[in-house]
Formats: sequence, C-alpha cells, structure tokens
Amino acid sequence: MPVKQITREERFGLLHPAHDVHTLGLTTVAQLLESCGIRAVLGQGAIAEAAGNPAHPLFKERLAAWIRDQRLTRLGFSYRLDPDDGARLMGLVAQLLKDRRLVAEEGGPIRAVYFAGLPSACEKVRRQIPLVAAVFRGDETQEETLRLLGVEMGAVPSDVKAGLAYDEQRLAFGRDLIRKGEYLAVKPVDRTGYTEFGTSQDTVIARLQHGRRFHLPPLVRAHVGPYHPDRYEAVRLFLRWTRELAEGGLLDVLSIGASQLTQSHFGLDWTGLPNGGGVPIQTPEEYEEVWKAARPMLVRTYAGTRGLRALAAMYEERIHIAWHALSFWWFCRLDGRGPNTVRENLDEHLATIRDIAARGKPLEANVAHHFAFRGSDDVSALAAVVLAARTAKRLGIRHFILQIMLNTPKATWGLHDLAKARALLRLVRELEDERFTVILQPRGGLDYFSPDLEKAKAQLAAVTALMDDIEPRDPNSPPILHVVSYSEASDLADPAIINESIRITRNALEEYRRLRQQGSVDDLTDHPEIRAREEELLRDLRLLIQLMEHDIPSLYSAMGLYRALAGGYLLVPWLTECRDEFSLATRWTTRIMQGAVRAVDSEGRPLSVSQRLHSSLLTPSRTTIGTE
Repeated sequence: MPVKQITREERFGLLHPAHDVHTLGLTTVAQLLESCGIRAVLGQGAIAEAAGNPAHPLFKERLAAWIRDQRLTRLGFSYRLDPDDGARLMGLVAQLLKDRRLVAEEGGPIRAVYFAGLPSACEKVRRQIPLVAAVFRGDETQEETLRLLGVEMGAVPSDVKAGLAYDEQRLAFGRDLIRKGEYLAVKPVDRTGYTEFGTSQDTVIARLQHGRRFHLPPLVRAHVGPYHPDRYEAVRLFLRWTRELAEGGLLDVLSIGASQLTQSHFGLDWTGLPNGGGVPIQTPEEYEEVWKAARPMLVRTYAGTRGLRALAAMYEERIHIAWHALSFWWFCRLDGRGPNTVRENLDEHLATIRDIAARGKPLEANVAHHFAFRGSDDVSALAAVVLAARTAKRLGIRHFILQIMLNTPKATWGLHDLAKARALLRLVRELEDERFTVILQPRGGLDYFSPDLEKAKAQLAAVTALMDDIEPRDPNSPPILHVVSYSEASDLADPAIINESIRITRNALEEYRRLRQQGSVDDLTDHPEIRAREEELLRDLRLLIQLMEHDIPSLYSAMGLYRALAGGYLLVPWLTECRDEFSLATRWTTRIMQGAVRAVDSEGRPLSVSQRLHSSLLTPSRTTIGTE
C-alpha cells in the first residue's frame, strides 16, 4: 500500500500488544503528529491486551470496533520484542484488515498501515506484507518519521519545523563528512610535554592543563569491554585490545567496561553465576595488568554495587584511576543492579566520596540519564545532578566531572538538548571557586545510534557538532569528549571501531568549528528558542531545589537525598523496581512535548514545578518519608 499524503481531518491509531512495554516510540509519534494538528489515538486497555493474539476472534471484533469508534483512517502496529513474532503478528493484523474489508482499497476507512519493530522484523515485513506502507526501525529522525507517515513538511507548524531543522542540518553535516572520508587521516595528538605523562603520577587534571596550555584537542574517553564466554580468554582479549589502543595513540582515557559480576561480586566466588557482557575482571592483579597494558593512557572504571570504599581504594592502588564515577541513587535495588537499598546505597556512596576527596581525585556523577531512562522529566533529571554536585562539594571534592548524556530520550530536539546542557552548566558552575572546578564531558545517547553503520557514523559526527554547540565561543569546551562508538546499536566496538569513532569525532569537531568560523554554520550562543528554554529550566530548577532545601532537613546528606526521591520531588514514572517504596515519584505522567520532556496532568497539559509539588498526588507527609 503506497503512502498517501495525510490530511488534518484524519485520525491515526497506534497499537501494540500489552505485553510489549516498549511504548516510548509510539507516544513520541503520537505527540509529533498532534504537534502537526493530526489526531493520534493510542490503543490501550482491552484492545492492547487482545493485540497479543491477532488470530483470536476477540481481537478481530475489538479491532474493527476500535477503528470504527475512534474513526481511524491510518493504523500503526508496533512490536519490539522477538523479530519473528513481530513479522508474524503484523501479517495477522494485515490479513484481518483485508478480510474485514477495513482498508481503503476494499471500501474501508484505513488509508495506510505502518509497522515499527526491530530491524530484522522490519525487513521481513517489508518483503512479505505489501499492505504495509512504511516500516520504522527506531533510528529515524523526526523529520524522516513525518515524511514516512505522509506528512508534508509544508504542513508542519513553523515552531516544530524550526526544532527539527537544526537536527536535520547536523545530520546532513555528518553525512557529508563521512562521504568525504577525510576523518581517516586524523593522527594521534602528542601529549608528552609534561613530566608525569603516562606514569603512575599522571592525572586527568595535569593532562587537561597541558592540553589547554598548548591548544590541543579535547581529551577523548571511550568505554571498552569485549565479551568471551571463557573468563580468562575475555581478560586476555581485553588486555590485547588495551595494548592495541595504547599503540594507536588516539585514545586518551581508557574506560574499563567491567562486567556485571565484576561490579557486583568482585573477589567472590562466581561459580554458577551468569557473567553477561563486559570484561570479567576478578582480582586486583588483573586490574594492575590493565594499567600496565594501557600505558600511556589514563584509566578509569565504574564503581561497583557493593563494597564501594574498598573498590575505590583498590582502583587507586592498581590502576591509578583517573577519576571515580558514582551513581548515588542507582546501581542498587532501585534498578536491580545491586543488593543495597537506596538508603544504604547513598550512605555508602557518600562515605566513598569522602575518601575520594581525601585523595584529591575528581568525581563524575552518573545520574541524569538514569532518571531519564525511567521517564523522568527534564527538570527532575537535571535537579538530580545539581544535588549530586552540591553534595560532592560539601564532602570535599575539588574537581567535578559533569557528564551530560545528550539525545536522552532520543526524541529530544537538539535545541532543547543545548538548553538543558547550558542550564545545568550554569547552575553547577555557580559552585565554582578556588576549591571547586567543573569539567564538562558530553556524550551521545545510548539508544541514539542506528544499526545501519553508515548512518551511525553520520550520527556520531552530528552529535559531535551538538557537543560543540553547548559553548560555541569557547575553544576549550568541551575539555573531555566521551566518544560512544558508532557500532553501539549493532556490534561490540573493537579497537578498529573505537579508533575510527575517535577519528570521526575529532574530524567533525575541527570541521564544524571551521564552518562556523566562516559563517556556514550558525553561532547558536544567543539562539532565542534555546535561550527561552534555558531560562525556563533555570527558573524551574531553582524553585525545585529551593523547595527541597526548605522541606527536607539536611538535604545534602544520605537521608536528605533519599527523601528527595521518596518524597516525589524527583520523578521516575517508569521505575520498575521498588515502586511501592517510591510511589510518590512514580505516580506521575511525563510526555515529550515539542522536543522536551515535561510532567503533565491527567489531561496531558504540562505542569509547572509549583503545580506539581502542590498537587493532590502528593501527601502532606512526604517529608516524613524515611524518618529514622
């Protein structure tokens, strides 16, 4: 069935089986359509329950009734679990539409049918089901999505079009950069001009200061972690990869992609336990081997899920860790990653931060994206970082590495990503003085990249441009780039892919700056839409933090941070663990509205921070949560 141009009089039905909980794509499409004045209806309740078995007579009756009652003219079906099941279910739905004469060619109301699923399911549907007008693998830009749905860009409101245009321009820049292939000639940066370089006394601060003094490119950090079913072979492979990356000279900071068992059961008996992905390092001696193989790179790794203080001390001794990374509320029972309760986790994290501060090492807070992964609104995700930064300073941390995961969720417009980054930078930098500095480290989103490797390479260049637009007039910003390999959505990144990703990133940064300097790329420093959203976020963040400081005794303590979440100040509507304990934080609804994530009321209208905190959803006793 060919795609026909959609009109504003049409109504779009979006359906998925109830047991497939991957609904973010559907809600994003619905909101995108509605921003263009086209009504979209999500199939929920009984119709979603029945959609898991399209061959059942009950589904046949419910689908026909749903289409009729909602006056639908287009139907999208989504299934992002098993690809064979996805293609089979779509085939059954398509056959039912034809059998019941519900498609326009048979005199019915449905003018077009669409499918969203895993890439292999999309390929099967494309080949086998001619009724389907277009398929969606999940890597489409929002402009590509609208075009596939039959929405002409001339019908898109100007504010939506402006938001999408920046993202399309950056992707076009990325495609052109990959097509030219000049990135393949990028060479390593000589950083040998200071005495501590590559030794056990080397630090990320010394390396950053040397780079600033000699106007060198940003430091590049990448996550590396091969998989092999045999633990010893996996460690040997990782050491080989580490030596290869060190010899290549392109990577500055090796981030050890440790396995879940390493994080949760380091030094314990692993007999009978599944390892999962990542390198399964089990002994201090193996960590020391990594450091030796990595010369002259700096080395870092994530914290564990138990025994954090002992692990941090071991990291200092064995890998001379460049900086520590902690997740505060996360990597515990809250996300199923570890045995600690949230309160126990915060106690252990804050005790570990005191140790880190005593050693003079920087701290990275891995916080905002964990909230965003669980449906948090923009304000809550950013507020959590501010709480972490203020707590870190109070505990004596002198250098705070501000990680910002862009494209999270991936439907976030680039202009709003810039507003979020700038608002967060402003608030955290207010803490700076002679005892506390902030080091920006942006990165691409975990689910941003396409499984199509050529498109993913262009996306990597595009997100590099986004990183540079955070502070476009500062040649020293960002000082650290966390490079996510372009193969993130399809293949494990080996040294060849990591090095190619670094070359793409460095070439993109240099070329984007050259184009801006010659006027071919806009300087977005004073962009009005970014500025307006930044100021809105700042107002909401200041108000939220002010209210927390007023309501919660000793906010910047383990109990205070616990109450910030348990009391419903920070939202996590998609939390799957500990929902009863954090019911005040999970009872909200959030929506992506024109590229930003907002808390909304029962009618889908955005809620301000003040409205939310005075809502009847919160009880007057929220600050008594966790009272000892």
